[in-house]
Amino acid sequence: MSKRLVPSMAALQCFEAAARHLSFTRAAEELHLTQSAVSKQVAQLEEMLRHHLFLRIRRRLQLTPAGALYLAEVNKILTQVDMSSRYILSYGEQTEVLKVATQPSFGVRWLIPHLKGFGKRHPNIHLDIRNEMEPFALLQGKADVVFFYGQGTWPGATCIELFGEEVVPVCAAELLQGRTLKDASELAELVLLQSTSRPEAWHEWFLEQGLHSAHSYHGPRFDTFYMSLSAAQSGCGVALVPRYLVAQELAEGKLIVPWQHSMRSNGAHFLAFAEHAAEVPKVRALVDWIAAELASEDQESTE
Repeated sequence: MSKRLVPSMAALQCFEAAARHLSFTRAAEELHLTQSAVSKQVAQLEEMLRHHLFLRIRRRLQLTPAGALYLAEVNKILTQVDMSSRYILSYGEQTEVLKVATQPSFGVRWLIPHLKGFGKRHPNIHLDIRNEMEPFALLQGKADVVFFYGQGTWPGATCIELFGEEVVPVCAAELLQGRTLKDASELAELVLLQSTSRPEAWHEWFLEQGLHSAHSYHGPRFDTFYMSLSAAQSGCGVALVPRYLVAQELAEGKLIVPWQHSMRSNGAHFLAFAEHAAEVPKVRALVDWIAAELASEDQESTE
């Protein structure tokens, strides 16, 4: 294996400061070094890279094209090191990081509200939550626990079904201009907001009612349901979304259901983790927490 070309952090800091100030003297003052020390670090960096990073013109510095290109890369490195260091500062000695991946709309509308109190119950577990459209993060080692929508089969993973869903059409009241629809086919006269993850949704919704619309695939397409909801609320058209995602807007009157037909989705929402991680304490803690949240909701719905 060839030797890595890895300059010292001191050299990168000296170069970045000098490039920002276009002055070795001001860079030295900022870094609490001597001017000659900064100059020496940059010279060693130039020797390693076999490129001049600065032009010295009349006692002033000017970045060379190579220097400007390298500065952009160095800024990325220093920013990442800074972020990683601050990241570690937030942990205690006993803290464990639990990496969680979730689809964006599900994360915002369902998962995050259901995590309230988890940190207080498990102060030694630091949640690191990120958006993922597909559950590949689990297999790639990017996540310990994944929440996803689908059929619940994933090689090498234990999948626990959380709940199914039904989708309903929603729009802003003003979109109908005060009229009441007499037939579901009249929705096709409006702009149908499409979901990238479920391109067949509108077609299946019309078909379930014995209707066929030539416009069921037409309309602006959005990556997430959250974006579709924003578009619907802004009066851009009609969105076909899971009812649980839009419960708040319906209750507050920000959106309405223009035609009362809900369609059961083919899939369900699942929680998944690697088979070998079933008894890992931090994973088990989240699995048990979510199970308790669902049980509490079921109890409330039956009372």
